[in-house]
Amino acid sequence: MPINATPHFKRLFRLRTLLMIVMLSVLLLPLASLYFFRFYENELIQKTELELITQSAVFSAIYREFKQQNQLEQDGHYTPVTPQLELSKQAILPRRSEAKVVLNYPENFLLGWEAGQKMQNIVLNTQQVTLAGIRILDEHGIVVAGRTESGMSLAHVDEVQQALSGHYASVLRERVSDEPPPPLASLSRGTGIRVFTAFPMINQEKVIGVVYLSRTPPNIVKYLFEIKQKVFFFAFLLLGMTILIVLFISSRLSRPIRELMDQTQKMIRGEVETIGVMQHPGTYELAQLSHSFSEMSQILRQRSEYIQQFASHVSHEFKTPLTSMQGTLELLQEHIDDMPKQQQQRFLSNLTGDTERLKNLVNRLLEQGRADALQNSIETTNIAQVLEQLQVTSQLTLIFDKKLLDINVNIAPAAFESVLSNLIDNSFQHNSTQIKFELIQEKQQIYLNIQDNGSGISTANQQRVFTPFFTTRRENGGTGLGLGIIQSTLKAWGGDIQLKDSKPGALFIIHLKEAVIKS
Repeated sequence: MPINATPHFKRLFRLRTLLMIVMLSVLLLPLASLYFFRFYENELIQKTELELITQSAVFSAIYREFKQQNQLEQDGHYTPVTPQLELSKQAILPRRSEAKVVLNYPENFLLGWEAGQKMQNIVLNTQQVTLAGIRILDEHGIVVAGRTESGMSLAHVDEVQQALSGHYASVLRERVSDEPPPPLASLSRGTGIRVFTAFPMINQEKVIGVVYLSRTPPNIVKYLFEIKQKVFFFAFLLLGMTILIVLFISSRLSRPIRELMDQTQKMIRGEVETIGVMQHPGTYELAQLSHSFSEMSQILRQRSEYIQQFASHVSHEFKTPLTSMQGTLELLQEHIDDMPKQQQQRFLSNLTGDTERLKNLVNRLLEQGRADALQNSIETTNIAQVLEQLQVTSQLTLIFDKKLLDINVNIAPAAFESVLSNLIDNSFQHNSTQIKFELIQEKQQIYLNIQDNGSGISTANQQRVFTPFFTTRRENGGTGLGLGIIQSTLKAWGGDIQLKDSKPGALFIIHLKEAVIKS
């Protein structure tokens, strides 16, 4: 009986692929969170740099104004500066080196020093509000305004050197605080880096000073607290993605397994006869499992029907001779004293015949049982060798070409000899005198044609010859199990047998797999 449905395995993912996708998705969730934090941390650094650039522009304008009072012409030229720091590209430099003491001040130092001192109060007041480190340097890199390091040189610092050459510079440096680290629960700025910017002050295409600022960017935790609505949004987004992954796994794995369990329980309770193939198995392996369960249930059903039919046939075959024996014994018991000797002998002969028939039937049933219970093995058989052995004991003439039949097939020698012996015996009972064996080989499939010259099988009986207990020779002791035993034996070894139309005689075709002999 064919399976009622065939799943399309090629349309489904394999289980390992599905698990790999799920694991990668789970892995990407924290990575996405890290990227999210990294992105916002970079945004905080650029925001801090932008604030320092803005402050630098203001200090530059004030310094220029004080310089103008000392007869410095202002050209009004200003080039916009954009933040340059990028966490993924910018290296974090070590802490800035200490300022150096200046032994000999330049001749024009006093002009810048006077302008810087006028800005001193502005710098200190601004620093208290912005919490930024502010230093105003003259064109030689000497600090002319600031809370500390006044009159000392920072010209040796890399970013200051770049600004003195007329180019804006910004760097990230390690932050080493003199204060103890804040507690974990603190929302104060606890980041381990500091932003440094060196803003050149240019007049008439000449650098007249540098605004050197530094500031620690806000702590990411504090910033996230400030934008907690966005954080909650992304948290719910990740939660939603997790729920979708769980539902995806449930739909692909849990639901098909539960469906298969429900069908199995229904079959146990007798509500259904077979397990159907799942329409939406979810994965390739579950589709195979569903197909295997369905095929197994179909085979069990076929086996159950076969056993029921077989038991019915067996009871019928036993009932006929037993009824005859019972009637004969009753007649002998009642009339044995007045029954003629010749009639007694005839009844006794009938009893002997029925006994032999039952004995033959029991032997055939045992052969059928052994054939149905055969287990495949790795044994192989050479066709030509078996035919040579049968040729010695056979009552028929066996015609075959040894060279063409010198092929090994996947079946045990004893089993293959039993199959051919039964076919030869069947041909002999149908008045055959010779049997011709021919072989057809297709790839690794072997088809052995067995043609006899007997009376053959009628068209009406050709469809019934493999039915258990069907025989046209019942009066001659036939049991109708011979071809059934042959068919069961071949099926146990992955083979089959068919009957084809042929005149004269009968043509049987045995199908087996060619054995691969390993050297």
